[in-house]
Amino acid sequence: MDGAISHSIEGPKDGKKVFRKLGTCSRTFFYILNREFGHLKELEERAADSLAGGIMQEGHQCGMLWGASLAVGAEAYRKCKDQNEAIAVAVNATQKLMASFSERENTINCSDITHCDFSSKLSMAKYFFSGRFLHCFNLADQWAPEAVRSAIEGLSNKEIASTHECLSCATEVAKKMGASDEEMMMVAGFAGGLGLSGAACGALSAAVWMKSLMWCREEEKKSPLKNPSSKKTIAKFYQATNSKIVCSDITARHFMNIEEHTKFIKNGGCSELIETLAKS
Repeated sequence: MDGAISHSIEGPKDGKKVFRKLGTCSRTFFYILNREFGHLKELEERAADSLAGGIMQEGHQCGMLWGASLAVGAEAYRKCKDQNEAIAVAVNATQKLMASFSERENTINCSDITHCDFSSKLSMAKYFFSGRFLHCFNLADQWAPEAVRSAIEGLSNKEIASTHECLSCATEVAKKMGASDEEMMMVAGFAGGLGLSGAACGALSAAVWMKSLMWCREEEKKSPLKNPSSKKTIAKFYQATNSKIVCSDITARHFMNIEEHTKFIKNGGCSELIETLAKS
């Protein structure tokens, strides 16, 4: 990590260029942080397309956050002694990313940033013809160095290294879907609506990404942004939650820390939903 920290004093300056090349905000930031850490993961990065536009273009948390969280989860897996520590570190690093992003944009949600309903052709046309899409490219340029610094700060915080059991709803879903240990840790920071923020469900995003990862292994070139498997997962999720998607609405609580979230999961919280997502 010392080399990465030294290399990242100023941070990457090609966020806009990478965004234009890769095509989605989520994939862009998964790639940028992976590159910074020295571990590119092309297949996993491509699968992150499905989280663009706020989870399959539904307007929830910005894809830049989902992509960056996947990258810090992967780095936590590499640098931590066990899964408990990796989950705690991934959640902490995700929280640092969220704070940095929110400070810049005063929101974490795609719809607030883009002013676009991606399900509407008229709204999408307005998004492009008005030039609003340029804000996203500029944001990628401006936030990339801050994202790297926030990620490194979150990953380097020795005080949060856990000696206790830590669970993440997102990791539990991924595990039930056959994820590798590394893939389970990649999504760990999604816990509690991404970094315990209580926003749109992190377990759902983990399932969507896992479905996309499976899809990408079969489809070598196509983007998984609209793959039917992930769409099916979202449909089943809404059926199970009576159309709720916000973590704090589904759980009727806000998690103050990873210990509270772990206790909730251990006591069976969201167990049926996790099972539904895993089987979707």
